[in-house]
Amino acid sequence: MKKEIYQEIEIPEGVGVEVTEGLVKVKGPKGESERKFNAVGLEFKKEGNKIIIGNKKATKNYKKIINTFASHVKNMITGVTEKFEYKLKVCSSHFPITVEVKDGEVLIKNFLGEKTPRKGKIPNNVEVDIQGELITVKSVSKELAGQVAATLEAITKIRNRDRRVFQDGIFMTSKSGREI
Repeated sequence: MKKEIYQEIEIPEGVGVEVTEGLVKVKGPKGESERKFNAVGLEFKKEGNKIIIGNKKATKNYKKIINTFASHVKNMITGVTEKFEYKLKVCSSHFPITVEVKDGEVLIKNFLGEKTPRKGKIPNNVEVDIQGELITVKSVSKELAGQVAATLEAITKIRNRDRRVFQDGIFMTSKSGREI
């Protein structure tokens, strides 16, 4: 059954939004973000201080796509007003782990006594701050911040050893304001 489905997103004060053929650019006090949406068959427009996403003859699949796009745009608006922040903790019981940022990479040295450091790349729009055992990842984009945090966690995953004994690694403690 087809029916008219529209999703309206409120634009807060101090945030500028441009919408042109599926490309959404959001500028705010903390930075700017842009994303290209494949909006075939959808109306994607800005009216006043609202962004309207929808279709006059929408099916269930269009409804899913509309809600997904609306969530992405809300995350973009939230990101430019207050950055997304992920917190991680360095845990070591056998060997002291050293973590440092150098030339757009995170170097994890002496993990399980290894001689070569483990490396993880940091995209341009992501800030990584290391203070002792706490690592803070901040970005305007929720996807980029989450990906860097997940990469740091995955780099230090221990394989072929007993997890009850070898509990070293880097672990997430909070995701964008939510404790884990």
